[in-house]
Amino acid sequence: MISAAIASFVNHTITNPLWFVKTRLQLDHREARRVSAFQIVRDAYSTEGIRAFYRGLSASYVGISETVVHFTIYEKVKARLIKLQRKTKEDFNVFECMLAAGVSKSIAASLCYPHEVARTRLRQQDSEFLGKHKYRSFLQTLRTVLKEEGWRGLYGGLGTHLLRQVPNTAIMFFTYEGVVHLLESGNA
Repeated sequence: MISAAIASFVNHTITNPLWFVKTRLQLDHREARRVSAFQIVRDAYSTEGIRAFYRGLSASYVGISETVVHFTIYEKVKARLIKLQRKTKEDFNVFECMLAAGVSKSIAASLCYPHEVARTRLRQQDSEFLGKHKYRSFLQTLRTVLKEEGWRGLYGGLGTHLLRQVPNTAIMFFTYEGVVHLLESGNA
């Protein structure tokens, strides 16, 4: 978990400018619908400076906790499945692995999802509708969304997020368990 957290920290720090540009491209409301990534970069830099490309990074760092929660729940669900069926770790099958991964990812993503909303809001471009610097920091963004939109605002898009993340995670953990099994059995 520590290596995953460190890798996530480095990854988020390096790739945040790319995700920032992607989010701005998705949220751009200009008349000319064909805004390029270069235009987004140029406009953001000229109006907001280099710091613009790191908006939402604090929320990404908070999102690292989702990985920790996910792995912890996965191991607990896996142990419970093995114990309930009186199996050994080696008898843990594909279906059980994918079930444990799906359940644990669903719980972790649901618990930690507000960071996704905060990150997107922090990356939004200032506008007449939103105002200038409506979202300034991670905690301030969470408070603003909660105050203006309630708990539902903090979970907007969760269903779509789960539809994308849960199958991906189930496949990833199946692969992970397969590699671990191969390495432990000496067949690799």
